[in-house]
Amino acid sequence: MDDKMNIQWYPGHMTKTRRKMEEDLKLVDAVCEILDARIPLSSRNPDIASICGNKPRMVILNRTDLADPNVTSQWSSYFKSQGFAVVCTDCKSRKGIDRFVPAVKELLAEKLQRYTERGFVNKPLKLMIVGIPNVGKSTFINQIAGRKGAKAENRPGVTRGKQWVTVDRGLLLLDTPGILWPKFDDEEVGRRLAYTGAVKDDVVDVETLACHLMYMLHSRYPQALLERYKIQMPEGTSGYELLQEGARKRGFLLSRGELDTERMARILLEEYRSCKIGRFTLEVPNEI
Repeated sequence: MDDKMNIQWYPGHMTKTRRKMEEDLKLVDAVCEILDARIPLSSRNPDIASICGNKPRMVILNRTDLADPNVTSQWSSYFKSQGFAVVCTDCKSRKGIDRFVPAVKELLAEKLQRYTERGFVNKPLKLMIVGIPNVGKSTFINQIAGRKGAKAENRPGVTRGKQWVTVDRGLLLLDTPGILWPKFDDEEVGRRLAYTGAVKDDVVDVETLACHLMYMLHSRYPQALLERYKIQMPEGTSGYELLQEGARKRGFLLSRGELDTERMARILLEEYRSCKIGRFTLEVPNEI
């Protein structure tokens, strides 16, 4: 099986989104970037830094319920060392949500002080919320605002248009559509985005993707594969052989008795994304 994955996905609306974000930047006081805690580096759009310029920055490490908590702590320290305000969240349980507004006020304390000195008592702070598709951005905004306003679905690119969201009298959020970059120079970055669903499955070969994921899990977390799929094979076994073994253990057979590796591939990706295999972070700061 060809193990090369050529992932390029940059719909025209994303080019338009970038231009609009650059125009809207002058309207906001700071930029808040939502990242997937499982892949904090791969889920950072490298374009965002150039778009944001010198605006104060905040990072939200979202979906911490799916990530290794020890590694999440490492990433939090890393981003703080880079000068970012950092909040770790799990939107399903609302864990960390209450830390967002205090963190914004701390990040923009000097601006708040200037507002007070000038007598601008009710002048709100304005934040642009950015992030790639499927990092839970709309769900995060709705949790912060305490409403069900921004449309959020578990598929890339569903958020459209510009939306101002009122958190309270002192804070407004500017929602923006998820934006990916033109191509992935590092093939592993593209794969990690595909593992988590940030890149749609219909633009990748799911069996090839699952082979890479199976190999990575076998290398880093062999116990997880043993417990979930009863897979116990020698180190260095290929991803395709592991996928075949998974199909064999699950009894996934085609009509002629052949192993249904495509079904196993889809099961693996679904169970990874829903955390049924375990809480894994696929990147650590010391690999940068």
